[in-house]
Amino acid sequence: MSTILTEPNSPVAGADPATAVAPDFTRALRRSKKGVLKLVGEVLRHGGPGYLQFAITNICNADCDFCGFARSKFDPKARRSVTWHEACQAIDIAAKNHIGYLLFVGGEPMVHRDLRAMTRLATERGIHPMICTNGGLWTEENMRGLASDGLSSVIMSIDAHDAAKHEKNRGLPEVCRKIKRANEFFQSVGIQTTASITASRLIDDYSKLPAFLESLGFKSCTFSYPLTSLASSYLSFSDSGLVNYSKDELLQLFEKIKHLKHHNHFPVVNPMESLTEMQRHLRGETEKFGCLGGHKYFYLDWNLDLYRCHYWEKPMCKVWEWDDSKLIRDGCTRCMIDCYRDPSVLQFIAINGSDAWKALKEGKLAKAARHLFDSRNLTSLKAIWEERRWIRGI
Repeated sequence: MSTILTEPNSPVAGADPATAVAPDFTRALRRSKKGVLKLVGEVLRHGGPGYLQFAITNICNADCDFCGFARSKFDPKARRSVTWHEACQAIDIAAKNHIGYLLFVGGEPMVHRDLRAMTRLATERGIHPMICTNGGLWTEENMRGLASDGLSSVIMSIDAHDAAKHEKNRGLPEVCRKIKRANEFFQSVGIQTTASITASRLIDDYSKLPAFLESLGFKSCTFSYPLTSLASSYLSFSDSGLVNYSKDELLQLFEKIKHLKHHNHFPVVNPMESLTEMQRHLRGETEKFGCLGGHKYFYLDWNLDLYRCHYWEKPMCKVWEWDDSKLIRDGCTRCMIDCYRDPSVLQFIAINGSDAWKALKEGKLAKAARHLFDSRNLTSLKAIWEERRWIRGI
Protein backbone atom coordinates (compact mmCIF):
# COMPACT_ATOMS: atom_id res chain seq x y z
CA MET A 1 0.00 0.00 0.00
CA SER A 2 1.44 3.35 -1.01
CA THR A 3 1.08 6.59 0.90
CA ILE A 4 0.49 9.88 -0.89
CA LEU A 5 2.33 12.73 0.81
CA THR A 6 0.72 16.11 0.35
CA GLU A 7 1.29 19.55 1.80
CA PRO A 8 -1.54 20.99 3.91
CA ASN A 9 -4.41 22.12 1.67
CA SER A 10 -2.62 20.92 -1.49
CA PRO A 11 -4.80 19.38 -4.24
CA VAL A 12 -4.94 15.58 -4.25
CA ALA A 13 -4.81 13.58 -7.48
CA GLY A 14 -8.29 12.86 -8.78
CA ALA A 15 -9.91 15.81 -7.02
CA ASP A 16 -12.13 18.22 -8.92
CA PRO A 17 -9.72 20.96 -10.16
CA ALA A 18 -12.15 23.73 -9.25
CA THR A 19 -12.44 22.38 -5.71
CA ALA A 20 -8.72 21.73 -5.48
CA VAL A 21 -7.66 25.33 -6.20
CA ALA A 22 -10.40 26.88 -4.07
CA PRO A 23 -8.40 26.95 -0.79
CA ASP A 24 -5.43 28.67 -2.48
CA PHE A 25 -7.69 31.17 -4.22
CA THR A 26 -9.54 31.89 -0.99
CA ARG A 27 -6.29 32.52 0.89
CA ALA A 28 -5.01 34.77 -1.90
CA LEU A 29 -8.28 36.71 -1.88
CA ARG A 30 -8.10 37.12 1.90
CA ARG A 31 -4.49 38.38 1.62
CA SER A 32 -5.52 40.79 -1.14
CA LYS A 33 -8.41 42.17 0.92
CA LYS A 34 -6.16 42.45 3.95
CA GLY A 35 -3.59 44.38 1.89
CA VAL A 36 -6.21 46.78 0.56
CA LEU A 37 -7.65 47.37 4.03
CA LYS A 38 -4.16 47.98 5.42
CA LEU A 39 -3.42 50.51 2.66
CA VAL A 40 -6.73 52.32 3.21
CA GLY A 41 -5.95 52.50 6.93
CA GLU A 42 -2.48 53.93 6.23
CA VAL A 43 -3.94 56.52 3.85
CA LEU A 44 -6.51 57.68 6.38
CA ARG A 45 -4.02 57.80 9.26
CA HIS A 46 -1.02 59.45 7.60
CA GLY A 47 -1.48 59.72 3.84
CA GLY A 48 -0.07 56.32 2.87
CA PRO A 49 3.40 54.76 2.84
CA GLY A 50 6.47 56.97 2.72
CA TYR A 51 9.58 56.66 0.57
CA LEU A 52 13.20 56.85 1.73
CA GLN A 53 16.30 57.07 -0.45
CA PHE A 54 19.14 55.65 1.64
CA ALA A 55 22.62 56.43 0.30
CA ILE A 56 24.48 53.59 2.02
CA THR A 57 27.84 54.57 0.48
CA ASN A 58 29.43 57.41 -1.47
CA ILE A 59 31.75 55.02 -3.31
CA CYS A 60 31.06 54.35 -7.00
CA ASN A 61 32.66 52.06 -9.56
CA ALA A 62 31.51 54.19 -12.53
CA ASP A 63 33.02 57.34 -14.02
CA CYS A 64 30.07 59.30 -15.40
CA ASP A 65 30.85 62.72 -16.81
CA PHE A 66 27.77 64.32 -15.24
CA CYS A 67 28.12 62.96 -11.68
CA GLY A 68 30.16 64.03 -8.65
CA PHE A 69 30.36 60.43 -7.42
CA ALA A 70 32.49 59.51 -10.48
CA ARG A 71 35.53 57.49 -9.44
CA SER A 72 38.01 59.84 -11.15
CA LYS A 73 36.52 62.93 -9.46
CA PHE A 74 35.82 61.70 -5.96
CA ASP A 75 38.48 62.11 -3.26
CA PRO A 76 39.35 58.61 -1.95
CA LYS A 77 39.95 60.12 1.51
CA ALA A 78 36.27 61.13 1.67
CA ARG A 79 34.96 57.59 1.12
CA ARG A 80 32.29 56.59 3.61
CA SER A 81 29.80 53.75 3.94
CA VAL A 82 27.28 53.04 6.67
CA THR A 83 28.09 50.16 9.00
CA TRP A 84 25.78 47.19 9.44
CA HIS A 85 24.83 48.45 12.91
CA GLU A 86 23.98 51.91 11.51
CA ALA A 87 21.93 50.37 8.71
CA CYS A 88 19.94 48.25 11.18
CA GLN A 89 19.20 51.32 13.27
CA ALA A 90 18.16 53.37 10.23
CA ILE A 91 15.87 50.68 8.80
CA ASP A 92 14.13 50.11 12.14
CA ILE A 93 13.57 53.86 12.55
CA ALA A 94 12.31 54.14 8.96
CA ALA A 95 9.72 51.43 9.64
CA LYS A 96 8.49 53.35 12.71
CA ASN A 97 8.13 56.46 10.54
CA HIS A 98 5.73 54.85 8.04
CA ILE A 99 8.29 54.21 5.30
CA GLY A 100 6.85 51.66 2.89
CA TYR A 101 9.51 51.88 0.17
CA LEU A 102 13.26 51.96 0.78
CA LEU A 103 15.49 52.69 -2.21
CA PHE A 104 19.15 51.81 -1.70
CA VAL A 105 21.34 54.28 -3.60
CA GLY A 106 24.96 55.46 -3.49
CA GLY A 107 27.39 56.14 -4.97
CA GLU A 108 26.82 52.61 -6.14
CA PRO A 109 24.91 50.57 -3.52
CA MET A 110 26.11 47.26 -4.97
CA VAL A 111 29.65 47.94 -3.66
CA HIS A 112 28.38 47.64 -0.08
CA ARG A 113 29.09 44.20 1.37
CA ASP A 114 25.97 44.29 3.58
CA LEU A 115 23.44 45.19 0.88
CA ARG A 116 21.84 41.74 0.92
CA ALA A 117 21.50 41.77 4.71
CA MET A 118 19.94 45.25 4.55
CA THR A 119 17.47 44.02 1.90
CA ARG A 120 16.48 41.09 4.13
CA LEU A 121 16.03 43.32 7.16
CA ALA A 122 13.85 45.82 5.27
CA THR A 123 11.67 42.95 4.04
CA GLU A 124 11.35 41.60 7.59
CA ARG A 125 10.27 45.05 8.79
CA GLY A 126 7.47 45.18 6.18
CA ILE A 127 9.26 47.64 3.88
CA HIS A 128 9.60 47.14 0.11
CA PRO A 129 13.37 47.23 -0.62
CA MET A 130 14.48 48.63 -3.98
CA ILE A 131 17.88 49.19 -5.58
CA CYS A 132 19.09 51.92 -7.96
CA THR A 133 22.26 50.67 -9.68
CA ASN A 134 24.46 51.22 -12.72
CA GLY A 135 24.38 47.43 -13.25
CA GLY A 136 28.13 47.01 -13.50
CA LEU A 137 28.37 44.64 -10.53
CA TRP A 138 25.57 42.19 -11.36
CA THR A 139 26.45 38.51 -11.02
CA GLU A 140 24.27 35.42 -11.15
CA GLU A 141 24.94 34.93 -7.45
CA ASN A 142 23.98 38.40 -6.21
CA MET A 143 20.91 38.58 -8.45
CA ARG A 144 19.55 35.30 -7.13
CA GLY A 145 20.51 36.22 -3.59
CA LEU A 146 18.77 39.61 -3.66
CA ALA A 147 15.66 38.06 -5.17
CA SER A 148 15.50 35.52 -2.36
CA ASP A 149 16.12 38.32 0.18
CA GLY A 150 12.87 40.02 -0.85
CA LEU A 151 14.01 42.65 -3.34
CA SER A 152 10.90 44.44 -4.60
CA SER A 153 12.06 46.45 -7.61
CA VAL A 154 15.21 47.44 -9.51
CA ILE A 155 16.10 50.73 -11.19
CA MET A 156 19.06 50.70 -13.61
CA SER A 157 20.76 53.75 -15.11
CA ILE A 158 20.80 54.37 -18.86
CA ASP A 159 22.45 57.42 -20.46
CA ALA A 160 21.95 57.07 -24.21
CA HIS A 161 20.16 55.20 -27.00
CA ASP A 162 23.40 53.50 -27.99
CA ALA A 163 25.43 50.94 -26.04
CA ALA A 164 28.82 52.39 -26.99
CA LYS A 165 27.84 55.92 -25.86
CA HIS A 166 26.35 54.64 -22.63
CA GLU A 167 29.36 52.46 -21.72
CA LYS A 168 31.85 55.20 -22.60
CA ASN A 169 30.11 57.73 -20.35
CA ARG A 170 29.83 55.20 -17.51
CA GLY A 171 33.38 53.93 -17.92
CA LEU A 172 31.93 50.42 -17.62
CA PRO A 173 32.74 48.15 -20.57
CA GLU A 174 30.18 45.39 -21.18
CA VAL A 175 27.70 46.89 -18.70
CA CYS A 176 24.87 46.70 -21.26
CA ARG A 177 25.35 42.94 -21.48
CA LYS A 178 25.06 42.71 -17.68
CA ILE A 179 21.96 44.92 -17.68
CA LYS A 180 20.30 42.75 -20.31
CA ARG A 181 21.00 39.59 -18.32
CA ALA A 182 19.70 41.26 -15.12
CA ASN A 183 16.46 42.18 -16.88
CA GLU A 184 16.05 38.59 -18.08
CA PHE A 185 16.59 37.19 -14.61
CA PHE A 186 14.49 39.63 -12.59
CA GLN A 187 11.56 39.42 -14.96
CA SER A 188 11.73 35.62 -14.76
CA VAL A 189 11.21 35.83 -10.98
CA GLY A 190 8.55 38.57 -11.10
CA ILE A 191 10.69 41.54 -9.99
CA GLN A 192 10.03 44.74 -11.90
CA THR A 193 12.93 46.61 -13.49
CA THR A 194 12.91 50.19 -14.75
CA ALA A 195 15.43 52.17 -16.80
CA SER A 196 16.36 55.49 -15.22
CA ILE A 197 17.45 57.81 -18.02
CA THR A 198 19.38 60.97 -17.26
CA ALA A 199 18.10 63.58 -19.71
CA SER A 200 21.37 64.76 -21.25
CA ARG A 201 23.01 65.72 -24.53
CA LEU A 202 24.07 62.11 -24.97
CA ILE A 203 20.53 61.59 -26.25
CA ASP A 204 20.27 63.30 -29.63
CA ASP A 205 17.07 61.55 -30.70
CA TYR A 206 14.51 60.56 -28.07
CA SER A 207 12.56 58.49 -30.58
CA LYS A 208 15.45 55.99 -30.67
CA LEU A 209 15.27 55.26 -26.94
CA PRO A 210 12.37 52.74 -26.88
CA ALA A 211 14.02 50.32 -29.34
CA PHE A 212 17.31 50.44 -27.40
CA LEU A 213 15.58 49.95 -24.05
CA GLU A 214 13.58 47.02 -25.40
CA SER A 215 16.78 45.45 -26.76
CA LEU A 216 18.12 45.51 -23.18
CA GLY A 217 14.92 43.93 -21.86
CA PHE A 218 13.35 46.97 -20.19
CA LYS A 219 9.56 47.36 -20.16
CA SER A 220 9.39 50.85 -18.62
CA CYS A 221 11.56 53.91 -18.09
CA THR A 222 11.69 57.07 -16.02
CA PHE A 223 13.58 60.25 -16.80
CA SER A 224 15.90 61.90 -14.29
CA TYR A 225 15.79 65.63 -14.87
CA PRO A 226 19.28 67.18 -15.33
CA LEU A 227 20.93 68.53 -12.17
CA THR A 228 23.81 71.00 -12.16
CA SER A 229 23.86 71.82 -8.44
CA LEU A 230 22.71 70.34 -5.13
CA ALA A 231 23.26 71.72 -1.63
CA SER A 232 22.91 68.47 0.34
CA SER A 233 25.59 65.78 0.66
CA TYR A 234 24.29 64.02 -2.48
CA LEU A 235 26.74 64.32 -5.38
CA SER A 236 24.76 63.07 -8.37
CA PHE A 237 25.08 66.38 -10.23
CA SER A 238 27.61 68.25 -12.34
CA ASP A 239 28.09 71.43 -14.33
CA SER A 240 29.09 69.23 -17.27
CA GLY A 241 28.05 70.46 -20.68
CA LEU A 242 26.10 67.22 -21.03
CA VAL A 243 23.47 68.45 -18.56
CA ASN A 244 23.92 72.22 -18.58
CA TYR A 245 20.88 73.53 -20.45
CA SER A 246 19.33 76.97 -20.91
CA LYS A 247 15.77 77.50 -19.73
CA ASP A 248 14.44 77.33 -23.30
CA GLU A 249 16.37 74.11 -23.94
CA LEU A 250 14.92 72.56 -20.78
CA LEU A 251 11.40 73.53 -21.81
CA GLN A 252 11.98 71.78 -25.13
CA LEU A 253 13.52 68.77 -23.37
CA PHE A 254 10.39 68.29 -21.27
CA GLU A 255 8.31 68.64 -24.43
CA LYS A 256 10.34 65.82 -26.05
CA ILE A 257 9.70 63.56 -23.05
CA LYS A 258 5.97 64.39 -23.15
CA HIS A 259 5.88 63.62 -26.87
CA LEU A 260 7.63 60.29 -26.28
CA LYS A 261 5.18 59.45 -23.49
CA HIS A 262 2.13 60.37 -25.54
CA HIS A 263 3.07 59.00 -28.95
CA ASN A 264 5.12 55.87 -28.22
CA HIS A 265 3.96 52.51 -26.91
CA PHE A 266 6.91 52.28 -24.49
CA PRO A 267 5.80 53.21 -20.93
CA VAL A 268 7.34 56.41 -19.51
CA VAL A 269 6.75 56.48 -15.76
CA ASN A 270 6.99 60.26 -15.22
CA PRO A 271 3.37 61.51 -14.95
CA MET A 272 2.31 63.88 -17.73
CA GLU A 273 1.12 66.38 -15.11
CA SER A 274 4.54 66.32 -13.44
CA LEU A 275 6.29 67.10 -16.74
CA THR A 276 3.89 69.99 -17.27
CA GLU A 277 4.53 71.11 -13.69
CA MET A 278 8.27 71.28 -14.38
CA GLN A 279 7.56 73.49 -17.38
CA ARG A 280 5.51 75.77 -15.12
CA HIS A 281 8.50 75.83 -12.76
CA LEU A 282 10.85 76.93 -15.54
CA ARG A 283 8.47 79.64 -16.74
CA GLY A 284 8.05 81.00 -13.21
CA GLU A 285 4.33 80.20 -13.24
CA THR A 286 2.33 79.10 -10.20
CA GLU A 287 2.83 75.38 -9.63
CA LYS A 288 -0.15 73.23 -8.66
CA PHE A 289 1.55 70.54 -6.57
CA GLY A 290 3.91 71.34 -3.72
CA CYS A 291 6.62 68.79 -3.00
CA LEU A 292 6.07 66.21 -0.25
CA GLY A 293 9.81 65.95 0.46
CA GLY A 294 10.23 66.16 4.24
CA HIS A 295 6.68 64.92 4.77
CA LYS A 296 6.44 61.60 2.85
CA TYR A 297 9.76 61.42 0.98
CA PHE A 298 13.24 61.64 2.46
CA TYR A 299 16.95 61.32 1.72
CA LEU A 300 19.28 59.67 4.26
CA ASP A 301 23.03 59.79 3.68
CA TRP A 302 26.08 57.77 4.77
CA ASN A 303 26.52 60.09 7.78
CA LEU A 304 22.96 59.26 8.90
CA ASP A 305 21.85 62.83 8.22
CA LEU A 306 18.19 62.92 7.20
CA TYR A 307 17.26 65.50 4.55
CA ARG A 308 13.87 66.39 3.10
CA CYS A 309 15.42 65.85 -0.35
CA HIS A 310 18.70 65.98 -2.27
CA TYR A 311 18.33 69.71 -2.93
CA TRP A 312 18.14 71.18 0.57
CA GLU A 313 21.32 72.41 2.23
CA LYS A 314 20.34 71.67 5.82
CA PRO A 315 19.41 68.23 7.20
CA MET A 316 16.15 67.84 9.06
CA CYS A 317 17.88 65.88 11.83
CA LYS A 318 20.00 62.81 12.55
CA VAL A 319 18.16 59.60 11.77
CA TRP A 320 17.76 58.64 15.45
CA GLU A 321 15.96 61.98 16.09
CA TRP A 322 13.39 61.29 13.36
CA ASP A 323 9.76 61.39 14.46
CA ASP A 324 6.54 63.17 13.48
CA SER A 325 7.71 66.40 15.13
CA LYS A 326 10.45 66.77 12.47
CA LEU A 327 8.11 66.52 9.48
CA ILE A 328 7.92 69.46 7.07
CA ARG A 329 4.99 70.31 4.86
CA ASP A 330 5.32 73.74 3.31
CA GLY A 331 4.44 73.20 -0.36
CA CYS A 332 8.06 73.64 -1.47
CA THR A 333 8.70 74.13 -5.21
CA ARG A 334 12.42 75.00 -5.14
CA CYS A 335 13.69 72.20 -7.37
CA MET A 336 12.90 69.88 -10.26
CA ILE A 337 14.12 66.57 -8.82
CA ASP A 338 11.94 63.91 -10.43
CA CYS A 339 12.10 61.36 -7.60
CA TYR A 340 10.40 63.86 -5.28
CA ARG A 341 8.26 65.97 -7.60
CA ASP A 342 6.76 63.07 -9.61
CA PRO A 343 5.46 61.09 -6.61
CA SER A 344 4.17 64.30 -5.02
CA VAL A 345 1.65 64.47 -7.86
CA LEU A 346 0.76 60.79 -7.48
CA GLN A 347 0.30 60.84 -3.69
CA PHE A 348 -1.53 64.17 -3.54
CA ILE A 349 -4.97 62.54 -3.45
CA ALA A 350 -3.94 60.23 -0.58
CA ILE A 351 -2.67 63.16 1.48
CA ASN A 352 -5.86 65.10 0.82
CA GLY A 353 -7.91 62.04 1.80
CA SER A 354 -6.01 61.81 5.08
CA ASP A 355 -6.52 65.54 5.74
CA ALA A 356 -10.25 65.19 5.06
CA TRP A 357 -10.53 62.22 7.43
CA LYS A 358 -8.76 64.09 10.23
CA ALA A 359 -10.97 67.15 9.69
CA LEU A 360 -14.11 64.98 9.82
CA LYS A 361 -13.01 63.42 13.11
CA GLU A 362 -12.55 66.92 14.53
CA GLY A 363 -16.00 67.95 13.30
CA LYS A 364 -14.58 70.46 10.81
CA LEU A 365 -16.95 69.68 7.95
CA ALA A 366 -16.12 72.66 5.75
CA LYS A 367 -12.41 71.90 5.95
CA ALA A 368 -13.03 68.25 5.12
CA ALA A 369 -15.13 69.27 2.11
CA ARG A 370 -12.34 71.54 0.81
CA HIS A 371 -9.93 68.61 0.84
CA LEU A 372 -12.42 66.19 -0.70
CA PHE A 373 -13.52 68.49 -3.51
CA ASP A 374 -10.08 69.90 -4.38
CA SER A 375 -9.94 69.77 -8.20
CA ARG A 376 -6.31 68.58 -8.03
CA ASN A 377 -7.54 65.26 -6.65
CA LEU A 378 -8.82 64.33 -10.10
CA THR A 379 -5.49 65.32 -11.67
CA SER A 380 -3.65 63.16 -9.14
CA LEU A 381 -6.05 60.27 -9.76
CA LYS A 382 -5.48 60.59 -13.50
CA ALA A 383 -1.71 60.41 -12.95
CA ILE A 384 -2.14 57.25 -10.84
CA TRP A 385 -4.24 55.70 -13.61
CA GLU A 386 -1.51 56.57 -16.15
CA GLU A 387 1.13 54.75 -14.10
CA ARG A 388 -1.06 52.00 -12.64
CA ARG A 389 0.90 49.10 -14.15
CA TRP A 390 4.23 50.41 -12.90
CA ILE A 391 2.84 51.25 -9.44
CA ARG A 392 1.46 47.71 -9.13
CA GLY A 393 4.91 46.34 -9.92
CA ILE A 394 6.62 47.94 -6.96
